[in-house]
Amino acid sequence: MTDSSTRIKTVGIIGSGIMGAGLVEVAARSGRTVILRSRTQDGADAAIAKLAKGLDRQVDKGRLDLDERNAILGRVTATSELAALADCDLVVESVVEDLDIKKALFADLDDIVKHGAILATNTSTLPIVEIAMATKRPEAVCGIHFFNPAPMMKLVEVVRPITASDETIGEAIAFSTSCGKDAVEVVDRAGFIVNALLFPYLNNAIKMWEHGTASIEDIDIAMRGGCNFPMGPFALLDLVGLDTSLAILDALHAEFGDPNFVAATTLKRKVAAGQLGRKSGRGFLAY
Repeated sequence: MTDSSTRIKTVGIIGSGIMGAGLVEVAARSGRTVILRSRTQDGADAAIAKLAKGLDRQVDKGRLDLDERNAILGRVTATSELAALADCDLVVESVVEDLDIKKALFADLDDIVKHGAILATNTSTLPIVEIAMATKRPEAVCGIHFFNPAPMMKLVEVVRPITASDETIGEAIAFSTSCGKDAVEVVDRAGFIVNALLFPYLNNAIKMWEHGTASIEDIDIAMRGGCNFPMGPFALLDLVGLDTSLAILDALHAEFGDPNFVAATTLKRKVAAGQLGRKSGRGFLAY
């Protein structure tokens, strides 16, 4: 149930993709009322149907009882209207990683969502201060970066732009913790902690393969067996999405100018060809 240490009782989630649906499950499991907003009602309803299907699998496996499954779904509603988020205490967006789109969305939310609510972005790389300054409440805007799949991954990066108040960051940390996550606070720099360390490694794995050092399969085997990683770099790139990976590397390079962040040629070519990883059926591996 909702932790009494946080005033956040109703949460709006914007985006009905894999991450958005995962955020809905996380927030609803914590006992909160959740409103999922997608661009279309069909998209929102489909996301709820996928959530129900996933919860049903957990019931079948004995990981969740039926009453809890029904209670989680009972806390969730789906909409295509931004206006439905007006009374939310927290809104978290998880839409496409495009700064202009996010800024326009936050400007709209600023006009709609009640005074005192927190507006948060799940961006993995983009500058949050620029998103915050698209609103008239920059002190109430922060990053709450969950990792995919959100119901399973324990970490949340709570990102503090220079405009955010201590109260906003404290509430964001309390919310994340009450959802059963390990929250870490990080300043607003591209890549935050995890992606700033992870993506040079993934990028260099591609360059190693391009240079003929080893095959994709053997590089993945080596990093699983030699470093005890749960998956190799190419399997992870395909899971993240090659388009997302390219966007993160481009953002890191734009901010820091480090040549280590220049995306490998093959990554750019695969994105151009629509080979985006698991979500498209083919990336560095076939699915």
